[in-house]
Amino acid sequence: MIKLWPAIDLINATSVRLTEGKYDSEEKMPRSAEESIKFYNQFKCVDRIHIVDLIGAKQQSSIERNYIKELRQLTDKSMEVGGGIRSIDTIEAYFNDGIDYCIVGTKGIQDLAWLEQMANQYPNRIYISVDAYRRDVKINGWEQDAQLDLFDLVNEIERFPLGGIIYTDISKDGRLEGPNFEITGQLVAASDKQIIASGGIRNQQDLTQLESLGVYAAIVGKAAHNADFWEGLS
Repeated sequence: MIKLWPAIDLINATSVRLTEGKYDSEEKMPRSAEESIKFYNQFKCVDRIHIVDLIGAKQQSSIERNYIKELRQLTDKSMEVGGGIRSIDTIEAYFNDGIDYCIVGTKGIQDLAWLEQMANQYPNRIYISVDAYRRDVKINGWEQDAQLDLFDLVNEIERFPLGGIIYTDISKDGRLEGPNFEITGQLVAASDKQIIASGGIRNQQDLTQLESLGVYAAIVGKAAHNADFWEGLS
């Protein structure tokens, strides 16, 4: 089965979701971050927990690190963190805190030499998160246009020893209308890297379709708070 990585998005140590990446759409989730981790701990199909520091992404620095360090103590599952990671010092700090993987976005997209250096220093522990409106890449907490095509970027980073590529179609994110199957499938065909789908995933049928496309893992946000999403999973 496709790997399942539930997402916990943080603003001021509170678990929230945004719709289409808009900060004014902030919606508090029914379970706290702590409650979510304890809930996910019971599922063998969850092999990693995906944490995003949303204010960190917007302010270009790691804001929630101390809180994330506390969350790390609540699970034996692997954990990845993204949002505001723009220096080797932040990456090393997270790794020293017991975080298994770091996700870089804006800094890695804007500075490919730095991304290559980080990937070589920590092979398969750095993931690049590419947030796009379909193929148009966005940066700085989704608020700026990178003037870059998704597939041009993927071609540039193909040789780097990254853990994988996390693709979020922002137009789908938080809407529970399904991921962008078309572009996600094209990414799998275009790259030898592990492709991780994110944004809009609704149910187990979506997971099955993503798996059929060759997607390695699915990051599930809003849907993970619906009881029926987990029905039959163990």
